[in-house]
Amino acid sequence: MDGLSTAAPGHILHCGDCLDVLAGMEEASVDVVVTSPPYNLDLRYASYQDRRAEDDYLTWMVTVATALRRVMKPDASFFLNISGSPNRPWLPFELIVRLRPIFALQNHITWIKSIAIGDDSVGHFKPVAGRRFLHHAHEHIFHLTGDGNVALDRLAIGVPYKDKSNIARRGHPRDLRCRGNTWFIPYETVQSRAAKFNHPGTFPVDLPRWCIRLHGKRPAVVLDPFMGTGTTLVAADRETVRGIGIDIDPVYVAIARERLEAETPPLLRAPVPAG
Repeated sequence: MDGLSTAAPGHILHCGDCLDVLAGMEEASVDVVVTSPPYNLDLRYASYQDRRAEDDYLTWMVTVATALRRVMKPDASFFLNISGSPNRPWLPFELIVRLRPIFALQNHITWIKSIAIGDDSVGHFKPVAGRRFLHHAHEHIFHLTGDGNVALDRLAIGVPYKDKSNIARRGHPRDLRCRGNTWFIPYETVQSRAAKFNHPGTFPVDLPRWCIRLHGKRPAVVLDPFMGTGTTLVAADRETVRGIGIDIDPVYVAIARERLEAETPPLLRAPVPAG
């Protein structure tokens, strides 16, 4: 499946190295980038060795980010999902400092995957061995833009006011407020890797959906240069915008195409609430 394949009406999948594919894309043609690159944490990918020397990894990611900047429109948004691990916590911060000459860090969003409130807990708590570390219950979403001055549709993922008197008292046009920069999006419960398409680094489809909605531009072209099994493209399809995905693994590209083909036709699709 080398090269280009049309996955579904309005969407395009590329099987290949993202740097090669990005080099052939039109300049300033992308509205939103949502991606979760390899974390360099020795995860078990089928076609990629996820354990480079740290400086080599960071240099590679800067090269990818530079290529992404070229294809992004001046008012585009780049949502970069990345995480460290309990014993390798510095990598996300080392990376974002390296990207400072290329992008402005407009927002730093914390994706909360599981949380304990009082005596209750919600979400998946991944087991952590030993006694040194707490459960790793969050990841980073760095919202990067060209100049840090991109207007967003904050209420597209807004939440209702708790104190309804604030609506009229403060002159708000509707019962919605900004969600803020902590997003609780738990995984759906699964019992095996097969339920996650045998991919070690998936994210829930609501995560890219919220990113697309927050950016707010319609129509839009959404790009994921590390597409994996196609979750960002499924999100783009559900948001009725055009998706472009790139992955080096033909098995993952085939899964992404199958997922898109299984989606409900757009005219029959109902919007999903943000919260």
